[in-house]
Amino acid sequence: MLRILLTGLFIGLCSMKAAAVELLPFQASYVADWKQLAFNGSAERSLQKGKNTGEWLLSFEASMLVAGMRESSLLRVENNQIQPLAYNYQRTGLGKAKKIEQTFNWQTLQMQGSEKNKSFTLPLLPGMQDKSSYQLALQRDVASGLKTLHYTVIDGDDVDVYDFRVLGTEVVDTEVGQLNTVKVERVREPSKSQRKTTLWFASDWNYLLVKLNQIEKDGKEYTILLEEGMVNGNKVKGLNR
Repeated sequence: MLRILLTGLFIGLCSMKAAAVELLPFQASYVADWKQLAFNGSAERSLQKGKNTGEWLLSFEASMLVAGMRESSLLRVENNQIQPLAYNYQRTGLGKAKKIEQTFNWQTLQMQGSEKNKSFTLPLLPGMQDKSSYQLALQRDVASGLKTLHYTVIDGDDVDVYDFRVLGTEVVDTEVGQLNTVKVERVREPSKSQRKTTLWFASDWNYLLVKLNQIEKDGKEYTILLEEGMVNGNKVKGLNR
């Protein structure tokens, strides 16, 4: 835990050096393909201004025939960093239902959370993210031109460090046409995890996430691909549309 907290402090200080990137509201819908299942699903992701000045609400919802998941993060930008204020997660359907709630108090530097009817408290350090807000921080940092990226993420009642690296640029075929993207992969220690996560962000559309592919350690694979989207009120269109 001490190593993670010290790493989090270092990451928080380093990330302040990234160039400022403006947040823009977006809505995106995706088709989800589970390779080993006979049916597909859908997903929705959005960023919109919150009720209070300076606050934003990042939401994600995925559904398939017999399962669903909802996730949201209330956040703000503080000292050019994404700063989570509240996080909620709910899963229904396949497997056991799961619900997580977290509240971030940056004045007392404590996070209050609950999971499985159990409450817990964790200390906060600059740059810490929840399991949703780090995705927006990643999007902004990729837009800033960073090539290696690190985030200290509160995962339930634990803290972990997520590492990413930029692989380069790639043209991706989506439901809205071909899009210029920056390709990013999650970096994991092979001895600890065989999972593989790759993401593509549209460089012409404020680095909107347009594709995600994940391969689990048991070989199961799923992909989400942009079906349609809006960025700051403008409809996302491909190069060939």
